[in-house]
Amino acid sequence: MTWTVTPEPYDSPASAALWREYYTEVSDRWYLLHEGRRTDPDELEREIAAQPGADLAPPHGQLLVARYGGEPAGTAGVRLLDGSAAELTRVFLREPLRGRGGAALLVRAAEDAARALGATRMVLDTRGDLVEARALYARLGYTETEPYNDDPYAEHWFRKQLA
Repeated sequence: MTWTVTPEPYDSPASAALWREYYTEVSDRWYLLHEGRRTDPDELEREIAAQPGADLAPPHGQLLVARYGGEPAGTAGVRLLDGSAAELTRVFLREPLRGRGGAALLVRAAEDAARALGATRMVLDTRGDLVEARALYARLGYTETEPYNDDPYAEHWFRKQLA
């Protein structure tokens, strides 16, 4: 089986299904950790609808979909924040496919997409409970930095200069 990563519209069926899977996982992890429950289904639907991903469309963004053996496996999104910075977001790999190199492939493809959009640095935020994500970013050369946004769920911020 091989990996491929290609740009895809944020609202394609594969992108939408992966967004739902990603959001469900990170939301459930947060609620289970902080409130001992899963995400309320109505809240989940509202949040997914409120953040469809239009900011990940050209000319100021890009959504990438990874496929493993031709099947949708994960995503990474990039959106320009200003003239030199792009934000990495929606980095997700379906659980059965983790540990096979797809996440690093997605992040590197997102870095290439950010460069193509004119960015010279990448920033991202994540939560403390997403330890796998923090380890991935550190392994790929991201360094923890000061907050660049006021996202209420963000607990760690990273940056990387793009060569």
